[in-house]
Amino acid sequence: MDMMSMTAVELGKKIKAGEISVMEATKACIENIKTYDKEYNCFITLDEEGAFKQAEEIQKKIDSGELTGPLAGVPIAIKDNMCQNGVLTTCASKILSNFVPTYTSDAVVKLMEAGAVIVGKTNMDEFAMGSTTETSYYGETKNPWNTNKVPGGSSGGSAAAVAAEEVPCALGSDTGGSIRQPAAFCGVTGIKPTYGRVSRYGLVAYGSSLDQIGPLAKDVTDCATILEIISQYDKKDSTSVERADNDFTSALKDDVKGMRIGLPKDYFTEGLDPEIKDAVYHVAEVLKEKGAIVEEFDLGMVEYAIPAYYIIASAEASSNLERFDGVKYGYRTAEYTDLHNMYKKTRSEGFGAEVKRRIMLGSFTLSSGYYDAYYVKALKVKALIKQAYDKAFAKYDIILGPVAPTTALTMGESLSDPIKMYLGDVYTVPVNLAGLPGISLPCGYDKDGMPIGVQMVGDAFNEKAIIQAAYAFEQTREYKQPAAVAERGL
Repeated sequence: MDMMSMTAVELGKKIKAGEISVMEATKACIENIKTYDKEYNCFITLDEEGAFKQAEEIQKKIDSGELTGPLAGVPIAIKDNMCQNGVLTTCASKILSNFVPTYTSDAVVKLMEAGAVIVGKTNMDEFAMGSTTETSYYGETKNPWNTNKVPGGSSGGSAAAVAAEEVPCALGSDTGGSIRQPAAFCGVTGIKPTYGRVSRYGLVAYGSSLDQIGPLAKDVTDCATILEIISQYDKKDSTSVERADNDFTSALKDDVKGMRIGLPKDYFTEGLDPEIKDAVYHVAEVLKEKGAIVEEFDLGMVEYAIPAYYIIASAEASSNLERFDGVKYGYRTAEYTDLHNMYKKTRSEGFGAEVKRRIMLGSFTLSSGYYDAYYVKALKVKALIKQAYDKAFAKYDIILGPVAPTTALTMGESLSDPIKMYLGDVYTVPVNLAGLPGISLPCGYDKDGMPIGVQMVGDAFNEKAIIQAAYAFEQTREYKQPAAVAERGL
C-alpha cells in the first residue's frame, strides 16, 4: 500500500510506532507530487528542501518523546493564501508572484508545532475569487476524477492534491464554500469551522467577515484531528474566540440516536440535479435508520443569500485588495510615468479578470449614493439569514442538504458565464453569512462516475454535532479513489 493512500491519522500511527520514518513519508509525498502533479497542477510551490529539513527535526523530536500527537511526521499541504515565513505566497496572482512573507500564518504554526511537515503551497482561484480554480495565474487545476472537469474552488488545489494522493491532507480557506464545494467535487471531506474558531492571522484576506481556514482530507477523522490542532485562541486575530470545546475527536462516535436533523425544502427545488437530490435523501434515510429524527422544514431567505454575499464579499475584497499597489512588495509594472500611472498599470497588469470584476463591483457598492442602497441592505439580509438559522437550530441539531446544485463542471464552462458560477454557491454561502460550521463529505456518484457531496451544517461552535453525524454516515461507506489513482497500485 502506497503511504499516500493512508489517511493522515493512519500514517501518523505508523510513524509513531516506528514502522515508517518521517523522512520516508516525506519522500513518498514529494515523489508523488513530482510524478503526478504535471497532470493535475495542484501545487504552485513545492518546498522540497524545507520539507526534508523539517522531517529530520521532527524525527528527532518523535524519538525523544517530545512529539506524540497524531499528526507528528505527517506531510501536509497549505493553500497558497496562507503566509509561511521564507516561502513564496502568491494567492495564485501575478501581483504577488514574488512575495515572500517574513512571518507564518497562525494555523500553519499550530500544525508545525504539532509536528506536521509542510511540503508546499497549493493552487487556488486568484485571491480565492472563483469556484473552479481556473482563475489562477499559474494555470488551472484539474480534477483527478476526470481531468476535463474542474476540481471546484477556490481551494481546488488542496482538494485535488488529497484526491490525487499527492498529500494525505491539506489546509484550505472558505469564504463562500471554498472548502466544501471542492471537497464535494473531488470526493474528499472538508470542514468549514465557525467564524472565529480558527485564527485568520496570516491568511491573506478576501472577505474579512467571512473567511475561515479549515481542513481537507480523506475522511472525517482526519478533518476532526486537524481542526482540533488549529482551533486555539489567538490574540493576534481580533475575531478569534476563546473556547474550551476544541476536543473534536471526542465526537467521532457512530451514534445519531435521537439527533434531530432538518432538511430545508428550499434546497430541493428547481436547479438541483436529481441525482444529487436522491443522494442527499439517501443520507437522510441512512441517518434515520441509525435512529436520527429527520424532518423537512422551510428555512427561508435562501434566494437572497447569493446577492447579499456577492455585495458584502466584493465590498470587503475591494477594501482588502487596495494594499496591493506595487510600492512596498509584490509585482510592479516595468514602465510608468508617475506614481499614479504606476498604481494604475501595476494593478491593471497584476490582477486577473475575475478579481478586477469583484473589485469594481465592491467599489461601486461602497460608493456614495449606492452604499445604503446595496451594502447596508446586504448587511440587513445577512442578519435575517442568521435569524432564519437561529430559528432552525432551536428545533434541529444539524441541517442536511446538498453542497452544490451540480457535480463538477466541465473546464471553461463557467468562466464564460460568471453568473452561473456565482449561482453554484447557493447552498454554501448562507453558512458563511451566518458564520456557522459546515462539513462536506462524499455520499455517492453521478451517472458519469463523478463524486457527489452532502453538506451538514451545525449551530455556531457546534462542530461536534456535524462531525458526529458525518462520522456515523461515513461508517456506511468506503472511501473510493479516483480510477487513475487506484490504477497506480495495479
